[in-house]
Amino acid sequence: MEEIIRARGHENVSAEHASTFEVTTDDYLTPAGDCILAVEADRAPADFDPEFVEACRDREATIAFTIEAGGYTETVEGRGDPDLEFTNERSAVGRTSDYVDDRTIMNGAEFAAEGFDRDLVDALADGAEATVTISVE
Repeated sequence: MEEIIRARGHENVSAEHASTFEVTTDDYLTPAGDCILAVEADRAPADFDPEFVEACRDREATIAFTIEAGGYTETVEGRGDPDLEFTNERSAVGRTSDYVDDRTIMNGAEFAAEGFDRDLVDALADGAEATVTISVE
């Protein structure tokens, strides 16, 4: 199962955060938002299919977040958690930790924003269109 989000980069994308990465429906990004990879997302966790959400609530589930922009692609995997809510209407956040809130889409991510390919980050900082695919197995 998968969910697809269309978004775009922004000049303030820096992808320097050490424990999270994020895609947001907001149309702006300040330099402080160093975990944000893309803005103007056309969907948020609250929009995801209930069956997809339920599959992500399995602690044994593998959740993959793939972002494509400017000819570059990066995938990061994490795991599900029974406490995942998928109720936020603005942001989807992947975490390297076990912390869960209404924005969390995966825990135990292999890496955070700082681990994304720098060519991909540069394309996002140039405002490239982005496609995010979140899948669960």
